Amino acid sequence: MEQAGAALVEHYPRLVRLGYLVLPPSLGCHRRVLTAHALAQRALLSGRGAGRVAEGGVPPLRRSAGAVVVAPSCAYVRGRVLRGALEAGRPLRRVRVTPLLPLVWGLRLFPRSGGSDELALDQALSALSAPARAACVLRGLERLPDAEVRRVLAAAGVADPHAALAEAEGVSAPYALLDSPEFDPCSLQARPPDLLRRRRHAKAAVAAVAALLVCGALLGLPGNGWAGNGWAGDDRRRGTPPVSPYTRNAAAEQALDPDALHRVSPTFWRRSARTDFTSWPTRGDRAGDTRLLRRALTVWAHPDGAVRASATPRTPVGPPMGAPQLLYAGAVDRATVVLFYDGLRIVRYAEPRDASPAGGVALDFARVDGADMASAGALIAGRTHDRVRYLTAPWVHAVSVRNLLAPGSAPRPLRRTPDGVTAALTSPATAGSCRARDAIELRDGSATRLLTDLGELTPARLTSGPPSAAHDVSGRAERDSWARTACLLSSVRSHGVRSVNSWQYAEQLLPENNGSAHWLCTRAETWRGTGSRVLAQFQAVSAPSAATGGPPGAVAARAEDTPACGLRDPRVLAGVLWKSRGGRWYVLAAGSEQFASLTTSGGVEGRSDSRLLAVPARAGDRARLNGTLTDGSRVGALR
Repeated sequence: MEQAGAALVEHYPRLVRLGYLVLPPSLGCHRRVLTAHALAQRALLSGRGAGRVAEGGVPPLRRSAGAVVVAPSCAYVRGRVLRGALEAGRPLRRVRVTPLLPLVWGLRLFPRSGGSDELALDQALSALSAPARAACVLRGLERLPDAEVRRVLAAAGVADPHAALAEAEGVSAPYALLDSPEFDPCSLQARPPDLLRRRRHAKAAVAAVAALLVCGALLGLPGNGWAGNGWAGDDRRRGTPPVSPYTRNAAAEQALDPDALHRVSPTFWRRSARTDFTSWPTRGDRAGDTRLLRRALTVWAHPDGAVRASATPRTPVGPPMGAPQLLYAGAVDRATVVLFYDGLRIVRYAEPRDASPAGGVALDFARVDGADMASAGALIAGRTHDRVRYLTAPWVHAVSVRNLLAPGSAPRPLRRTPDGVTAALTSPATAGSCRARDAIELRDGSATRLLTDLGELTPARLTSGPPSAAHDVSGRAERDSWARTACLLSSVRSHGVRSVNSWQYAEQLLPENNGSAHWLCTRAETWRGTGSRVLAQFQAVSAPSAATGGPPGAVAARAEDTPACGLRDPRVLAGVLWKSRGGRWYVLAAGSEQFASLTTSGGVEGRSDSRLLAVPARAGDRARLNGTLTDGSRVGALR
């Protein structure tokens, strides 16, 4: 080993050059230089490696004509360097052989550049496999004969030395160039790397480390979420919600603080510039129950899996952005109810009054942005099976119940508590049949408004008249029309409906003296402004009794999310296949006053120079309906 160490020092440049030439070119000049030096310095092993050399000795000296004669110790070191360089070309070994140290920060090391001949030789060597490249180096640099080259390659672990020599025969460049400075890893040039690129990478690394630290800090926060165990039974009985990381934010902490709730005095609505939910007073016998309010706010902030949550379409269900307004907190039937308003939504929290977690907690959201005096007249305070209770606005003087299906019947008074909660009445939203359709009439100082429950927190306002002059339902004729429309309201249930307007856009005499018919358009507007639903009805006129308005109307056409039959586009066109009392079939159609003529095509051909059309047909016929407006443009039927 002492002789091998002396040989390494004496022939160090040549050994490093050999390793540099055999190493895979994919490492790049800088890594090849460092790896070649590491291979040469690690050629002398300690421990078991030294023991094997001491026991077996160094390879015997062999002399060949034309070969460079080396000492056995030098041959041993050369074999170690060659074996390490060949192992570096194997993907599974590269990680182990390629050294992590020494590393030179801020510098790139590479041998001096040669001429075009050296470049050609370097390219030729790069195209060879590692064993063939080693054969070329042993031939040209060590000047070994082919037999010795095969022996050295076999000793270095090459599986097929003959194939390596055959592949090396294809190199036509002179081997003498291997001694040029181009391939001398001990005579180096030092240059800086791409400083701008290194600066960008350093900034990206700092940002990545900062992001990982922030994520680690967030993941390491204690607790099981914002609301912990939500409204667990023990917490409800103690009245103290679990501590959550959400409350550590200043704005969120204020939103969850019952003492920070916005409370409105009972007389504020009389002097308020706005008559909507912002002027509703805080009511209810539990409005001062801090523990109840804290539970409600905590569940709102982050409900757990045990909470039954619902929301009207397109209503955000996230936590409050600040301290909301408290509208009501009190007992409603078998539940304790809390109603909040945050400027965009009405939020209803309900928990069972028996303080048993088995009853479950409900959390409902309803969008009410843009509410006015007419649409902020009442809220649903409680719902039990098929019964419902309303909480009315402070400006409502009286409440009564009217059955929409009995337009001739007088409304019956509905009792209210001092807090504005009505007595329970049958909800049409949960009724299994359309035998009755109860709506509430709210009377204030300016109008009498008709509202009905559609299965949401906010009842829908019912109106009549053309879109440009929609008004509250009044008079027997409008109530008769709504009596034949009320059963169709189930098609817009739980759809986020703000108001429903139904108006007669045409009246038509029926063929064969079968009387007349009314054409109506019913449009349901939503709180979100999109998703409106439109129905065109055909109502054959019959002699109504004193209590009923006649049979329900037939749906002639329906459409969704369309401006038709609304304030922006009040025109509507629809048709039906109708059978007379005499047994004959007709295609009947009617358009609003914007239409000048109508035509049918397809299964039934016909034309009318007015906005009404009646064409003989057969049972099962299908016709395509089109109309021409007074300005000459053509419009299809509602669909």
